[in-house]
Amino acid sequence: MSDLTHLTIAGALKGLENKDFTAKELTQAHITASEAAKDLNCYVTETYDLALAQAANSDERRAAGNAGALDGIPLAIKDLFCTKGVQTTACSHILEGFVPQYESTVTANLFADGVVMLGKANLDEFAMGSSNTTSYFGNCINPWKTSDGADRTPGGSSGGSASAVAARIAMGATGTDTGGSIRQPASFCGISGIKPTYGRCSRWGTVAFASSLDQAGCFARTVEDNALILRSMAGHDPKDSTSADRPVPDFLSALSGDVKGLKIGIPKEYRVDGMPKDIEALWEQGIEWLKDGGAEIVDVSLPHTKYALPTYYIIAPAEASSNLARYDGVRYGLRAAEHENLNEMYKKTRGEGFGDEIKRRIMIGTYVLSAGYYDAYYIKAQKVRRLISDDFTKAYEQCDVLLAPTAPSSAFVIGENEDDPVKMYLNDVFTVPASMAGLPAMSVPGGLDSQGLPLGLQIIGRAWDEETVFKVARSIERAANFTALPQTLIKKAA
Repeated sequence: MSDLTHLTIAGALKGLENKDFTAKELTQAHITASEAAKDLNCYVTETYDLALAQAANSDERRAAGNAGALDGIPLAIKDLFCTKGVQTTACSHILEGFVPQYESTVTANLFADGVVMLGKANLDEFAMGSSNTTSYFGNCINPWKTSDGADRTPGGSSGGSASAVAARIAMGATGTDTGGSIRQPASFCGISGIKPTYGRCSRWGTVAFASSLDQAGCFARTVEDNALILRSMAGHDPKDSTSADRPVPDFLSALSGDVKGLKIGIPKEYRVDGMPKDIEALWEQGIEWLKDGGAEIVDVSLPHTKYALPTYYIIAPAEASSNLARYDGVRYGLRAAEHENLNEMYKKTRGEGFGDEIKRRIMIGTYVLSAGYYDAYYIKAQKVRRLISDDFTKAYEQCDVLLAPTAPSSAFVIGENEDDPVKMYLNDVFTVPASMAGLPAMSVPGGLDSQGLPLGLQIIGRAWDEETVFKVARSIERAANFTALPQTLIKKAA
C-alpha cells in the first residue's frame, strides 16, 4: 500500500483504469501516510472520512464507466479555498470555526472531475508570508533535512500544500500565488508548481489577500501531473469579474519537451549581488540543458525589476487592508467576548483575531491609502507596475519564455529570518515581477545545493501561454532527472 503513495497522478490514473487498485485503497494509503507524518503539520483540518466516502463514490463511477478526468485522485486543498461544510480558516484565528455554505469554483471544478480531498492544508495566515510560520495553527515543516537535523521551512504561503506533496501524503495540491506563494514553496520542497496567468482560474470562493494579484494554481511531483490538475481547475467563471472568458487549452498536448527553435530569455537583472554559487551554477546548468535541447539563448533586460519588490509591498498591503476590513466580528468568524460598545468590539476582535504579520501589512496598506499619501505611494506604485509589465512585453519580442532561479536560497531553518521582516520579504525577489505582470510562471526542481536541499528553476511565459511554459518545464524536468527524496522519507523506508 505504501507504494501507492509514490505513484504519479498519471500513473495512478492508469492503475485505477486497469483495476490494479481502487480509489478507496489509494486514498487509504495516503491517509495512513498522513497519520505517520503528523509531525509535519501539513493539514490544519483532516477530512479522512469525507475522503473515503468520495473515494467509494469514485469507484462506483469508474465501475459504471463514468469516471472524471481526475477520478479517485487524493489531493490536499489549501485552507484558503472555501469548502462547503468543511471549516475554512485561512489559518487565522479570526476565521476559526467558519464553515462555508458554498464551494469555491476551483474546488467545485476539481470535485466535478472526481478529486478526493484529504484535508485542508496549512499556510501563512491569510497567505501573507514566505515561510508558513505565521499560521495560527503552528508552522508546517519541510520534509527535507540536512545533517544538522534542524526543521526547515517549506516556504510560503502555500507551505502545507508543498510539504504534503513532497512528503508523499498527497498526490498533488491546490495553492495560491500572490507574489510567489506557489513557486517558492515548490522550490524549497523539491516539487513542481505553477502559477497560471491571472484570470485563468476563478478567484470566487477563495479568501482574498490582494485581489489584483491572487491567482490559484497547483503543486505536483511532475510537470505532467501539474498539467492534469490545472486543466481541471481552470476555466471561465461568471461569478468572478476577473476570470477570463477563454477556452482552457489541452495542457497535456504541450508536454513534448521539444524546445528546438524556442528562444529562451535570460534576464540580466536577475543576476543579483550575493547570489549563492549553488543557485548561479544551477541557472547556468539550466541554460545548458535548454541549449542542448536545441533552444536559442537570448540575453534580455527587465530594467524595472529592481522596483518590483517595493512596488509589490505597497500594492499588496493596500489591497489586503481593504479586503481584511470585512473581518469585524459582526457577520462571521471571531467576535471578542468583552466589549462596551461597537468600536471596542471591532478593535478587540481584530486585535485578538489577527497575527502580527497581518497587523503589520494592514497598517502599511492603510498608510499608503490614506489621504495625503495615496498619490505618493499607491498611485505611483500602480504606474511602476505598468512599467514592469511593459518590460516583459518588450522582452517577449525577443524570446518565447524567460528562465531564472525561483528563489534566492534553499529552504532556511524555521525562525531564521523571523526578526527581520524585510529579509523575509526578499524571498520573493525572483517571483514577484511575474506576479506584478500577471504572467504564468512555473518552478521545476533542478538539483540539490551543497547541503543536499532542493533548488528550483523558474520558467516565466507570455500571458495565456501556459503551454510553452509546460513545454520548457518538461524539457528541464527530463534533463535534470530529479529523483532525490526528502531525507525523512528515506529514513522511514529504511
